[in-house]
Amino acid sequence: MTEYLSQNDLREMTSRWLPPHKIPCRFRVHRDTTEFFRVEYDDVVVLGGQTYLIRHNAKELRFGLEDEVKFWVKRAIDLTDGSLKILKLVFRERFVANIGDIEFECLRSPRKEARILNLVADSPNFMHGFSVEDERGNLVRVLDFIKGDPLSSHVQRMDIDHQTYFYQFFPDVLDHFMDCLRAIYFLHEHGEKHGDIRRDHLLVDSDSGHYRWIDFDINYRHRENIYGYDLFGLGNVLVFLVGKGDLLLRDLKKQGHPALSTLDEEDLNMVFNNRVVNLKKIYPYIPDSLNRVLMHFSKGTTWFYENTAQLLEDLEELRNAA
Repeated sequence: MTEYLSQNDLREMTSRWLPPHKIPCRFRVHRDTTEFFRVEYDDVVVLGGQTYLIRHNAKELRFGLEDEVKFWVKRAIDLTDGSLKILKLVFRERFVANIGDIEFECLRSPRKEARILNLVADSPNFMHGFSVEDERGNLVRVLDFIKGDPLSSHVQRMDIDHQTYFYQFFPDVLDHFMDCLRAIYFLHEHGEKHGDIRRDHLLVDSDSGHYRWIDFDINYRHRENIYGYDLFGLGNVLVFLVGKGDLLLRDLKKQGHPALSTLDEEDLNMVFNNRVVNLKKIYPYIPDSLNRVLMHFSKGTTWFYENTAQLLEDLEELRNAA
């Protein structure tokens, strides 16, 4: 049937999932997604015999770039069963990232993400989906829509003071995060890396309650530790979760916080020099064992985690001692 889809066919398929006043008068059909800017609202994309009705472009969730449109990432309705999907079209991008003096050459790799989707199909801590080529050979990833917010929003919406959060809610948050850390360890054990670990790339699934990694199409060239960039991302997420947000020098200065006089360069993030990592100086009730883990991601560290197993082992030890 998808070899030729008439306008009447598409209207009939769409009528199962949309009210009459929202059904387009005419559909544009795409079997080639190379020019992803041309794939717009109410268009239809045909992939592997399935038809998808395009709704909206996704938006960037990263701090400072909120609402920036990602034109290669489309929300869509699977016209076969009405389920919501995310279509990630092929977007070629290269950039350089740095951790301290170490430089990483990064690029988007649809094939890497496709491999990982196959690898983690049974894991509750990753997004799920499959890959399929369009008629021009572009490898499109068709992803199940995850209902839920980024972990960063989930944590920052808690309208409570830090001490209440730390004692009453953080233990559960940490347990969930450790499940996500085990998921990354699983990737690394299979020779893969996430490539873009950020707090907005962890969604809290409102149906299952699981924290789930998304967006692992970034690959990078490594000169030293193959997993170093992932480990740095994990450390940033952990510091954010312990602090119930980023502790920024400018905010502490606005508050006239008494701990300012005790902070020095070694207490700050090794890359983001305005973020405090030595959280115990701000919240003295944070255990030394946890703060020592955080300090491995500070400018003052003399020893970096070499792999996820080391980080996981330290977190498991302090959780077992709690």
